[in-house]
Amino acid sequence: MTEDGAKAWIADRYGTEKLERLAAYVRLLLAGNASQNLISRATESAIWVRHILDSAQLLRFAPDAGEWLDVGSGPGLPGVVLAILSDRPVLMVEPRRRRVEFLDVAKADLSLDNATIQPSAVEKLSGRKFGAVTARAYAALAQILSSTYPLTVSSTIWVLPKGRSADRELVDVRQSWQGTFHVEQSLTNDEAHIIVATGVKPR
Repeated sequence: MTEDGAKAWIADRYGTEKLERLAAYVRLLLAGNASQNLISRATESAIWVRHILDSAQLLRFAPDAGEWLDVGSGPGLPGVVLAILSDRPVLMVEPRRRRVEFLDVAKADLSLDNATIQPSAVEKLSGRKFGAVTARAYAALAQILSSTYPLTVSSTIWVLPKGRSADRELVDVRQSWQGTFHVEQSLTNDEAHIIVATGVKPR
């Protein structure tokens, strides 16, 4: 998909006002990337496909979930995108100080009242339950499940972009985890996939 195609997909689905807010976020990302490695420099020219649409498409799989948990949010991918496109609350967990500082700026500049930033590792969260869990370029599937399972309920949906490794990681986790797992095709790359899981619990 082209950059214009990614923008058109988002505008058709969510409207031009949301597209304009995402464009403001893109400007923040590119400006911030000049001083710290928020995204790979090699992906700047394809930022709408590689990062914005790649994040936006995740909403398709949990449109009615309650609060989203974004683990290892980095510069807000996908957390900021989810918060812009949805009125659902989003908690972005990010332990790195400079990433947190960027997220604080993005939250204020983009008026993301439904977004919250947790400056710690996800293992330090307790007493919270989430309707959807996502993590982009954070960890292997088994680690994501083990670190987030205490924060979920039986109806929680995991929506996890996994690139080419989806099938292999699913084989690895089935020995210790059970549930309904689907591998969905990503809109951004024919070789990229998204693991969607429900009813997850340890064996």
